[in-house]
Amino acid sequence: MSLDMRPADSRESVPASPTARSIWRSVRVAVLLGVLIVATAVAGVLLGSGERASRPLDPDDTTLAGAKALAQLLRARGVTVDRVDSVEDARAAAGQGGRLLLITDVTAFDEVRLAAIPGDRLIVGDVYGLDDLAPGVRPLSGTPRERSREPGCSLRAATAAGSAFMGSAAFTAPTGATGCYPAGEGWTLVSYPNAGGTTTVVGSGSFLTNQRLDEDGNAALALNLIGSAEAVTWLVEPETPPTGDLAGPEGASVYDLMPESVPWAVGMAAVTVLVVALWRGRRLGPVVTERLPVVVRAAETVEGRGRLYRARRARARAAESLRAAAVDRLVPRLGLGSGAARHEVVAALAVRTGLDAQQVDAALYGPAPADDAGLVALARYLDSVERTIGEL
Repeated sequence: MSLDMRPADSRESVPASPTARSIWRSVRVAVLLGVLIVATAVAGVLLGSGERASRPLDPDDTTLAGAKALAQLLRARGVTVDRVDSVEDARAAAGQGGRLLLITDVTAFDEVRLAAIPGDRLIVGDVYGLDDLAPGVRPLSGTPRERSREPGCSLRAATAAGSAFMGSAAFTAPTGATGCYPAGEGWTLVSYPNAGGTTTVVGSGSFLTNQRLDEDGNAALALNLIGSAEAVTWLVEPETPPTGDLAGPEGASVYDLMPESVPWAVGMAAVTVLVVALWRGRRLGPVVTERLPVVVRAAETVEGRGRLYRARRARARAAESLRAAAVDRLVPRLGLGSGAARHEVVAALAVRTGLDAQQVDAALYGPAPADDAGLVALARYLDSVERTIGEL
């Protein structure tokens, strides 16, 4: 226990008024949290303003999942590409001859109405609505891994293209159909003639995307399947929900559709976070140095520890403390190092004092006293040994 024995006048005083350093320590957590919130909001606005949502297999989308590159290749070959997002527009375009209907998502449309559109059709990456759009084609259970596959069939469009990135879904081929790019017990591409043209079902549209078009024979397969037509009706998922009760007012943003109470709730939550951060920051300030209210004499501490040992009858612990302290004081006087062994200490004491070596060994390293009288006798003997060494 460290005690301050200096007079009260000489003790260092601690300033009670706050300093600039203490103020900064108390509010730095709140300031840093506020800066982080502002930076996050600014970054979200900047990134969100220029971000464009990806639309998979959209002929106008230039992202990795889009199909703008394929649409450009088709137009360069003289194929008309008409992007539509409704069954009505697809039906209106079907009146022109030599046209292929490319369907990239059946779930957003009525497959029965789509099946009524005559002509060739290519269904890409969709296993729903096949009963109406591709009768006889059945998806198999499981999801075959998308990878480069060989045609393994006699379909000219596939054999001319060679290997392609196919997978994701496999189908059974009905009678009279041709299956290509095998996966397990099925095919990832199935093509067969229908009443008004040819129906082709492909398990994955990855080979049509901007990311995969230049790999393997993906571009050749896409052009062979689509480029043989004079025009393509490219049906994509509509940007707004088809039902009027799910769509918001025209031109309304997500912020316009929020309840008026949401901004207030967000503002109150931000204020609460700042107040809590300020409160916790002040509590985690530096440790304050305090003067001791009283001066305790060292003797009282020793007497108090002795009473505790006596109350618990901890004679072994008390004897160990006495012996360890005596050895620590005797070793330097004997000219020994701090790591001196037991026999070295005993031999040096016996030579310097003329005491019996066995008696010295029992006093310094022997068993614990059996009673209080033995403990007192041990303390007196150790004290006499130290006085003897001090007088030499």
